[in-house]
Amino acid sequence: MSGLPDVPAIRFIRYLFKQFLDNGGVINASALTYTTLFAVVPLMTVSFAMLAAIPSFQGVGEQVQGWVFSNFVPTTGEVIQDYLKDFISQAQKLTAVGVAFLAVTSIMMMRNIEVAFNRIWRVSDQRRGMSSFLLYWAVLSLGPILIGLGILVSSYIASLPLITDATNLVGKARLLTVLPVIMSTAAFTLLYAAVPNCKVPLKNAFIGAVVVAILFESAKRGFGFYATQFPSYELIYGAFAAIPLFLVWIFISWFIILMGCELTRALTVYQSQGRVYEKSHLHTIVGILHRLWQGQQTGQALSDDQLLQQVAGLEQSRWDEYSQLLLQEDIIRRTDQGEFLLSRGLGAFTLNELCRRLPWPIPDPLDPTGSETSWQKNLDQHLLEVKNLQNEELSITLERLFDDAGKV
Repeated sequence: MSGLPDVPAIRFIRYLFKQFLDNGGVINASALTYTTLFAVVPLMTVSFAMLAAIPSFQGVGEQVQGWVFSNFVPTTGEVIQDYLKDFISQAQKLTAVGVAFLAVTSIMMMRNIEVAFNRIWRVSDQRRGMSSFLLYWAVLSLGPILIGLGILVSSYIASLPLITDATNLVGKARLLTVLPVIMSTAAFTLLYAAVPNCKVPLKNAFIGAVVVAILFESAKRGFGFYATQFPSYELIYGAFAAIPLFLVWIFISWFIILMGCELTRALTVYQSQGRVYEKSHLHTIVGILHRLWQGQQTGQALSDDQLLQQVAGLEQSRWDEYSQLLLQEDIIRRTDQGEFLLSRGLGAFTLNELCRRLPWPIPDPLDPTGSETSWQKNLDQHLLEVKNLQNEELSITLERLFDDAGKV
């Protein structure tokens, strides 16, 4: 990729793939494929149970399953669907303990998805307790209900005379092709915006979802073409050929989904190369702590947006890195509402201790511009004294250093 022209679009794509590889995208897709193999039956069983609990959705479960497989699983959908029907029918006969095990398996699947998304967003603070349970349960319960509602509404709208006439003009196949893309976009938008344990701009989540929905549809067609035109795998696996194909498709699906999450983050944090930050890491972090200290005086927690707007030199890409560092060092903490506040009083927390906890060297003082705040001027004065003392102490020549060492 180094031989490609250095234009903004190609630079962004290069950055996107580099981040995907650095975050272990292929490994994460493989791990989620393995997890999905064990969780697909519990997930579908719990989902159908949610639908069956609502009288209006009686019998919609099989429609949802058939629609999902016909639109999102290429070529082998019917075979795998028959297998899953048998598994699910057996799972529905389980006792309360067995059902609880299925629910736990489903929640663990959602947990693995959240961990993968948080790794992409550089979030090490996972949801815990009731907040995580409510999120997972909302996805497991509302997901199939919304799909079932979409199918019922679509069926009702399609039966209207006006829509029937329009279908005759436009073509039923074209309308059925658009519907999966629209529903995929809606589902992925919610997935990318809600699952990461950080603030995700809804606009970027929507853009990522649109791209993923298009890639999903293209991959489905390409995979289906390969499976039908190059059936050499049937000579190897025989009657079991549908199973390895299904696993390959799951891997491709997770690859695309994780790439969409990377795209959503890249749209949020990417800065073009050559950008020079005016402030050092230390100046920006002290600015963050100063703003949180001000909030502490009034009992106010601050959101990501407030810090990004009110701290000079702070941008999303830097804040992602700083927030994780400050959380790990127990200097700040996140509230249940996702806002931030100091986790300690700053009266006994020295500037030297802060510098030792940061992975960057002590910076030089900034050139004065006349717009500095009082604490910035004070910080630069201390940095200037450190620089002068360092220059004085390290002005010794190496020859003298070696001679003095020999005299000791």
